[in-house]
Order: sequence, then structure tokens, then C-alpha cells
Amino acid sequence: MKPLIKLRWAPYFFLAPFMLLFFVFGLFPLGFSLVLAFQSWDPVQGLASMTFVGLKNFVFLWGDDWFWKSLYNTLWLAVVSGLPQHLVAIPLACFIHNRLGRWRNAVVGVYFMPYITSTVAMAILFSALFSTDYGVINTVLRFFLPTQGIDWLGDPDNIKPAIALMVFWRYVGFNTVLYLAALQAIPKETYEAATLDGASSRQQFFFITLPLLKPMMLFSITLSVIGGLQLFEEPFVLTGGRGGSDQAGMTTAIYMFRTAFEFSDFGTASAISWSLFLMVALLTWATHRLFRSKRDGS
Repeated sequence: MKPLIKLRWAPYFFLAPFMLLFFVFGLFPLGFSLVLAFQSWDPVQGLASMTFVGLKNFVFLWGDDWFWKSLYNTLWLAVVSGLPQHLVAIPLACFIHNRLGRWRNAVVGVYFMPYITSTVAMAILFSALFSTDYGVINTVLRFFLPTQGIDWLGDPDNIKPAIALMVFWRYVGFNTVLYLAALQAIPKETYEAATLDGASSRQQFFFITLPLLKPMMLFSITLSVIGGLQLFEEPFVLTGGRGGSDQAGMTTAIYMFRTAFEFSDFGTASAISWSLFLMVALLTWATHRLFRSKRDGS
């Protein structure tokens, strides 16, 4: 009895379902969005209404105040919410690794819980926390300071700090778990030898722990850079999808979403997405370059 397919074609046969799905839901949307970035298209009118406009979508973005404001908001939130995550996560991971012992896994689970919490649940929680009249944060501030309460989600000056706090709360535990995993891979003999040589805990942290954590620092900071520039869910749920007062919480991803589905301008939205992609690629390359220079001592 002859086999249904020749043996040499068997790998391709088994890979075919994945390749088909990857093409339909991966490569095709990516290629279509690239083509769309050079078109003017209203999807309501169908594909026949698509018109080639060249670089006009990108030229429009160059002079678009909302695009630059969204880009500023994105970079502000990426720095203010991203940098403190690592400044807190590294010492916290060291404390958990060195001091907690058998309670380590339970504490790590508590810190990791915000990362897997539903965005809707977080929106309800932080909307209550940031409430002007009855929020827990303003209640605490009134106890220590003579203030009537801060309008966190209504005042343009306070929207970005509120979003940054939410993003920090959600991802600091995730980075702590990453650094904790890297700490557990460092041989204990290294610290024992340093202790015998008279190195203090502070010296061991700066001359052993931090240098050996650099690969994980590169990985986690790269994730923070990518996630910060693609920030969407947290500002979207806190500002009702509109960016808040004076568009103070509108990130580039939210502006792209609004351009496509609110203004029905899919060509400009595609141009925004590819501009954001180039920025993510550039900053990711810069991050790798920075860490490589430090490692090489150049």
C-alpha cells in the first residue's frame, strides 16, 4: 500500500496549517498595512475607494500637532513609568532572594498578580483609587496635607502621573520575577568566595550581582522600551478611550486607534503604526548598543 504523501513531503504537510494561519493572520495584515500607509482609504466605501497618495500620510503626520503630542505623552509615560520599575525591581528581587527563604514563592506570586490581572478590573480599581471625592489616594493626602483633593483624571497636569502609577504597579512585579530568576542562576560559590575575601554586602551587590544581571537587565529593559512605546490599555481604560482632558493621556497607540476607527482614516493610521514601529526598532537598537558598549568597556 502506497503512503498518502511521500516521506520527504511529510514535514511540509505538517507545517502547512501553521504556515497558512501565519500567512493569513500575520504576514498578510502586515503587508496590507504597509501598502495602506501610502493610500487614502475609507473602509466604508470598499476597496475600490483606495487611492495612492505616496508619502502624503507621513508628511501629514510631520505637521500634525496631535501626533507630536501623543508622541510626547508616550515617551513621558515610557520613561516615568518604565525607569522606576527597574530601580525598584532589582533591589526588591535581591531582598526576596536573600531574605525571605521559604516564603519566597508566595511573595513572588503576590507581586506577579497585577501582571495577570484583567485590564477591566484594574480600570475599576484605579478609577476608585483616583476618585476626587472618595478615592483612597485623596483621602490619604487630606490626612497629611491641607488639600481639598486632586482631580487625577480630570486635570491635564495629573492624568499622566496617574497613568504612570498604574503602569508601574502592573509591571514592577513582572520585572521582579525576571530579576529573581536571574539571581537564582548566579552560583552561590561566587558570593562565598567574595565573603572569604572580605567583600561587604554592598560590594558584592555592585561588583558581582549587577554585572551578572546585565543580560537580564538588557532583556527586561528592552521589553519595557517596547511596551512603553506601545502603551494602550492603561491610558485607554483610565481616560475612556479619548485621551482625557486636553489629550494629556493620549498615547500614539490610542491616536492610531482613534484615527482608524473614529476618524475612518486607515491610511494615516497605518502611517502612524509604521512610524511607531520604526521608533521602537531604533530605541531597541540603541538599548542594545548601550549595553554592548558598557559590556565591552568602550
